[in-house]
Amino acid sequence: MQLTLLDALIIISYLVVTVVIGLVLRKQAERSKNDYMLGGNRLPWYMLGLSNASGMFDISGTMWLVTLLFVYGLQSVWVPWLWPVFNQIFLMVFLSIWLRRSNVSTGAEWIGTRFGFGTGAQLSHTIIVVFAILLGLGYLAYGFIGVGKFVEIFLPWEVISPYIPFEIAPQYVPHFYGIVLTAFAVFYSVLGGMMSIVWADVIQFILMAIAAIVIGVIAMNALSASSLNVPDGWMTPFFGFGDGLDWSSIIPEVNNRITSDNFGLFHIFFMMMIFKGVLVSMAGPAPTYDMQKILSAKSPREAALMSGSVSLILMPLRYFMIAGFAVLAVLNFDQLDLLVSGEIDFEQILPSAINEFVPSGVLGLLLAGLLAAFMSTFAGTLNATQAYLVNDIYLKHINPDAEAKTVFRVNLIAGLAMVSVSIVMGFFAGNVNNILQWIVSGLYGSYVAANVLKWYWWRFNGWGFFWGMVGGLIPALTFRYIFAGVFDLYTFPLMLILAVTGCVLGTLLTKPVDEKVLMTFYKNVRPWGFWGPIRAKVQAAYPDFEPNTGFKRDAFNVLVGVVWQTSLVILPIYLVLQESVPILITAAVAIITSVILKRTWFDRLPRDTQSGVNS
Repeated sequence: MQLTLLDALIIISYLVVTVVIGLVLRKQAERSKNDYMLGGNRLPWYMLGLSNASGMFDISGTMWLVTLLFVYGLQSVWVPWLWPVFNQIFLMVFLSIWLRRSNVSTGAEWIGTRFGFGTGAQLSHTIIVVFAILLGLGYLAYGFIGVGKFVEIFLPWEVISPYIPFEIAPQYVPHFYGIVLTAFAVFYSVLGGMMSIVWADVIQFILMAIAAIVIGVIAMNALSASSLNVPDGWMTPFFGFGDGLDWSSIIPEVNNRITSDNFGLFHIFFMMMIFKGVLVSMAGPAPTYDMQKILSAKSPREAALMSGSVSLILMPLRYFMIAGFAVLAVLNFDQLDLLVSGEIDFEQILPSAINEFVPSGVLGLLLAGLLAAFMSTFAGTLNATQAYLVNDIYLKHINPDAEAKTVFRVNLIAGLAMVSVSIVMGFFAGNVNNILQWIVSGLYGSYVAANVLKWYWWRFNGWGFFWGMVGGLIPALTFRYIFAGVFDLYTFPLMLILAVTGCVLGTLLTKPVDEKVLMTFYKNVRPWGFWGPIRAKVQAAYPDFEPNTGFKRDAFNVLVGVVWQTSLVILPIYLVLQESVPILITAAVAIITSVILKRTWFDRLPRDTQSGVNS
């Protein structure tokens, strides 16, 4: 199917709206650093939650998830734990509250509230800025690759090449499309800052919600007239000591994909994901757009509500659409055009299925939504990375007294520089899955040790943080070459050992953080963990202070929350598959866990801006 005039008008209309949003909100973004980076802390939690969910509804990730569901069936719901997707539950239950109480603009700025401003703290600040920039570049390149591959199917180069005054080699056509769409994302995000990003995300999510429902319904109608030919085990999320899937008699090429994914011993893979995922989640948000949305909330309570709303807003609609495309692809595999350079590329399932099965009008709506999703993720990541370049490098070390207009201009320059570098990275990256695995298993893995200890161990200091990050980043950047061919997740334990060693030695061989800094941090943030000596001093100085005794409740809520979130993923898939008994069971689980969380989490959230009952 080719784009019709109606489809093209819908897409162009959306792109025009993004430009208007950037222009309209430019003046507001120029008022101050806080207005630009955090929307002036005036945005309500539900808009930030919708924006955050929208930012996670990206093209590259959706292509990956559709491929996973097609290949692994219901077992694929566990693979996103690589991120880990359940980190949103940890944020919802307690970490968003702790982070928002710090009242800072970026994660690097947070370092000063925890470690002070000595040499160790300065080194910690520097390395977290380096990490944030690396992570931001990785995400920008990841989105850049995905959107180019996606657009190429709907807008073949031979259609527009007569109107382009230069030649482009076939292998670089996706990169050309990526550059064009990146320009729109850069325009509204750089001009309008956080406020512009949130409003564009709201529009994007409305488009995606409509399209998701339509796709799911189309798949359900198609399935009613046919049946799925899938391997045993495809229809259940439960697994044994292998993946249990054998496509050899149905689509033999899928077995090759399973082998290349290195998910064969699924039970080992699953245990490694949980081990790494819990540690990553306890570390708190990485310095990306997720953290910036938390810091943009009006209060700690709204930060928690924002994080909680993300799963509820995102999972049902996204997976209803993902299930729809996977079902259509299984039913009509022989109609899909998946060949790239003579080989099957399963990442082409989503765009090929859209091209084959989505009707005109809906096609334009869906493409506009998916392109908007790319721009949402790209813009949010760019905004977060700019914050580190401008707030933590320019304003901290170059021009601390810069006027608002100067800061605005520096943001423009920083944004353009980041985009240029990420585009170059995109040219050298192999595919979406490769760069995704490097981000989630490499960079995220390097972040774990130092960022877990910073919350829960009072003795941990800036030197320990610095050497812990170094001990993680060096393996993250080198293990892919040292252990060539080994899945990144399986080298995580060695990376963790090196990082923890750096943390512990760096801490114990140097002086503790200044007692006043620790007392102020503990009094404001009120974390639980190993804070005994500092807790005693704070209670002595402030007799009315109530320490956080909510560890057991928070741990319980995390467990219930993960079950709740997983049910929100599985339920829409079973709805599309029209499996009555699994639908009823999963819906019951979602309702029961919702009721529990209402009583043990929602009702116990802090009622004012900075305090609450054991939060």
